[in-house]
Amino acid sequence: MKSLLGLFCCGCLVVLSQKNGVVVDASKEFKVGDDLGWLEPPPNNTAMYIQWAAKNRFLVGDSLSFEYQNDSVLVVEKFVYYHCNTSNPFSSFDNGKTVFKLDTPGPCYFICGAPNHCKNGPRLLVVMGPHPSGQAPAPQPSSGPSVSLASTSVSMAIILTFVTLARMAS
Repeated sequence: MKSLLGLFCCGCLVVLSQKNGVVVDASKEFKVGDDLGWLEPPPNNTAMYIQWAAKNRFLVGDSLSFEYQNDSVLVVEKFVYYHCNTSNPFSSFDNGKTVFKLDTPGPCYFICGAPNHCKNGPRLLVVMGPHPSGQAPAPQPSSGPSVSLASTSVSMAIILTFVTLARMAS
């Protein structure tokens, strides 16, 4: 009977936390280059963004945060990425802080828009895997990329578990 009471209390806490707006972060925001940000790397470290991308796992729904000064970020196609052609990007950003939402699985190519910088290393290729749920997280208000728990499904699971255990105990 004590275990049933414990289960009931845990269930109540979960339901109450959902009602009070507790959210579970289902996506991540990655700061490109970590503490260094988006810049032209030193000549002996031109592969720093390749190495940075290799140590991270990107999923649909995640975001990349580019922080930079006197520079820009261009979203480009594969050929442009490998040839550092800055003349015709899909998107261009130059405001010093750009957050780019990764919304489709597969590769995404970024280069620096400053003349001659791209060939010296500030280019990034990230490959997104599908979101674990099979879908990208639902859009949320601008407070950050997060997804709230589905209160009805969790609540129903707790109630059904409690009812089943109560029947087994009697």
